[in-house]
Amino acid sequence: MIALVLAAMLPVLYSDAGPQTAPALRELGIRRVAVPASSLKKWQGVDGISAEAADPERAVKLITPSVNYRAYDATATQAPWINSNGWRYLRNPGARFFVEAPGPAAALAAAEANLFGGDTLVHTDSAGLKPLGEMLAFLRTLGEDKLPPLVNIGFVDDRTPVSGERLNMMIVRNLLVGPVAAPDPHLDLNVAVGDKSYPEAAWHNPDLLEHVVRGNLTDDKRLLRVFGTDVVIGRLTGDADHVRVHLLNYAGGRRSVQGVRIRVLGSWPHQTAAVAGVPDAQLMDCAVDAVATEFTIPELKTYAVIDLSR
Repeated sequence: MIALVLAAMLPVLYSDAGPQTAPALRELGIRRVAVPASSLKKWQGVDGISAEAADPERAVKLITPSVNYRAYDATATQAPWINSNGWRYLRNPGARFFVEAPGPAAALAAAEANLFGGDTLVHTDSAGLKPLGEMLAFLRTLGEDKLPPLVNIGFVDDRTPVSGERLNMMIVRNLLVGPVAAPDPHLDLNVAVGDKSYPEAAWHNPDLLEHVVRGNLTDDKRLLRVFGTDVVIGRLTGDADHVRVHLLNYAGGRRSVQGVRIRVLGSWPHQTAAVAGVPDAQLMDCAVDAVATEFTIPELKTYAVIDLSR
């Protein structure tokens, strides 16, 4: 396991409206905006709002986070596909990002930025301002996360679109992976394109590659496991004395997830939970042994952060 240094800051609303919207933004809990450079002078000095100039054209473009449900050919069930920007965030540490996120997706976009430690401009519509303000208020209650991200799989990334698909598949299946320039001996597993220990077919099929990577790592070495849902992505930050578990329900705003079971490698006898939209959230069925810590989140609406300590 290795900690990768990644600075994090709260996402910010990108607004192309004028300062006459400031009272409504303040009422919704939005305290910071990014605006076109041509509008910055108008926003400066507006009470209760911190404004900065930003250019979306210079930012890394993201897709709107969401879940698509696709029917299986042979059954009546649906397979969820997560539209995540995780691999874009991990590929571009230190970059500024821009995402169009209308309606409830604005809250998802803000939570996803926090999940992956991205400096993100969120552009939304009038329906998105309230959920965005609520998520930003929740994120402020968490305080600054100074713990570095934890991963134990290195992916030697050649930065091609195909490699991006491979990295994405590992992220959405909750394998804690990070891009590396070369194999890192401190990690439990390194994955490099063309590695002879992987079948040729795996390099042309991200889904198969994920299965092979998981088998090579073994479930016993997975830092984080998520049970009972296919729409939640988790990441870890931490050090020897404290681990923070970040969990994002990509169906948030449409469907809550009930009874999410989490397993974190390591013995962590003290647990505290913060769950967006769930006041005084409590964990259930906590179990701690010398190898791992498990607990259940009764309801995950959108975003949760669980602090574990010795």
